Amino acid sequence: MNWTQLPLGAIQTNCYILENDNGEALIIDPGDEYEKVENFIKEKGLKPLAVLLTHAHFDHIGALDEVRLKWQVPAYLHTNESDWLGDPEKNGSAHFPIVANYQCKPAEKIINSEQDISIGSFHFQVIETPGHSPGSVSFYFKDKGVIFSGDALFYGSIGRTDLYGGDQSVLLESIHQKLLPLPEETIVAPGHGFETTIKNEKNSNPFL
Repeated sequence: MNWTQLPLGAIQTNCYILENDNGEALIIDPGDEYEKVENFIKEKGLKPLAVLLTHAHFDHIGALDEVRLKWQVPAYLHTNESDWLGDPEKNGSAHFPIVANYQCKPAEKIINSEQDISIGSFHFQVIETPGHSPGSVSFYFKDKGVIFSGDALFYGSIGRTDLYGGDQSVLLESIHQKLLPLPEETIVAPGHGFETTIKNEKNSNPFL
């Protein structure tokens, strides 16, 4: 499996496109600029199978409906944010004048708990990492040594907790109990900024 990071939109949210040897793809957090996502998929000749949402803030869902319409694929979202896609107050778009009030269709696949999921030949673990938002999850591909952490853990930082449903103590607990115990060489692919590793964040992240 290979993955490509596409920073999208005014806040440069990282969308990740994962591809396997069969030309199948998963799309994580299509936050904006649908055309960039479409062009990448077309240029690579990929077949998307699903959209994975680390959480439902506006900067992670801006191109969601266009992606689903184009490729007729389902979106996966945690149950704690199942009503956020259509609610600008909860997804935050009502409070940022640089974007429209986002009202997306509900997710087709609701994640109710930590679990292993297989989509095509992709196999990964859903790890609940709330705090930045109540339904935040991370997608852990153990065999590839990478976790897509959304806005929980960043290079040298952690997610903000001043938005609807945020809680810093819960976020720190999530990071310490769910992310830092992973193998130190695990690559952390965050929702914003550069990739890092668990070892690097253990050793140098000032918030931890």
